[in-house]
Amino acid sequence: MVAFDANEAMTPCRQGRSYGAIVFDREQLRQVEATLFDPQFWAGRARPVGDGGRGSAWFIDAPFGPGVLRHYRRGGLIARLSADRYVWTGAQRTRSFAEFRLLRHLHAQGLPVPQVIAAMYLRLGISYRAAILMQRLEGVRSLAERAQIAGEGAPWEEVGRMIARFHRAGLDHADLNAHNILIDANGRCWLIDFDRGQIRILATGWRERNLRRLKRSLLKYRGQRSVGEVERDFARLRRAYDLAWSRGC
Repeated sequence: MVAFDANEAMTPCRQGRSYGAIVFDREQLRQVEATLFDPQFWAGRARPVGDGGRGSAWFIDAPFGPGVLRHYRRGGLIARLSADRYVWTGAQRTRSFAEFRLLRHLHAQGLPVPQVIAAMYLRLGISYRAAILMQRLEGVRSLAERAQIAGEGAPWEEVGRMIARFHRAGLDHADLNAHNILIDANGRCWLIDFDRGQIRILATGWRERNLRRLKRSLLKYRGQRSVGEVERDFARLRRAYDLAWSRGC
């Protein structure tokens, strides 16, 4: 990870009985406060994101440009106990701070990720809530959507090459699915949602887990396409990935 980031700043914050901190990009924001992470603060300039997620993200129109505000929420059975609270293990290990710094690291590597603006945690006792604010990629559609469009398809080879670039940089994406790969009007591919992602030593095991996760999601979101069609498209992606990896990306 990047050892020092001159443009990173941090400030304490409070909200009700909770207290915490905000880390932010000083080139994008001069000052920050907890209300920035409240969708109600943005009033008519915030609208829910409909594609993927758990109803915990909003598109916002901010002074720094189009953005995405995301609150961290649990999934699965544990969400019945607590939808948005996590066990406190230290500020630097909060989901939001970890993702903020991972995104900064990947962006500095020239990888196709959205620019992160700020991240916050609010602690109450032994638990905390968290949120993150980042640049919105405009004019993009998810791989899940593109894959289902008859006669258009998706740039499978480009997706494969992009994933190989991230893997060569050591990124183990915790949820590499078809909703987290975005494609713009020029066919350029982007990767989003780095919650629980990690930089690892290059190894086959975690890379293959990422690719298997992506294939499962393509099968899940195949729409009217047959399993055979999905298999053929994924084979194109995999060939491009393997070639890029063998060439050192």
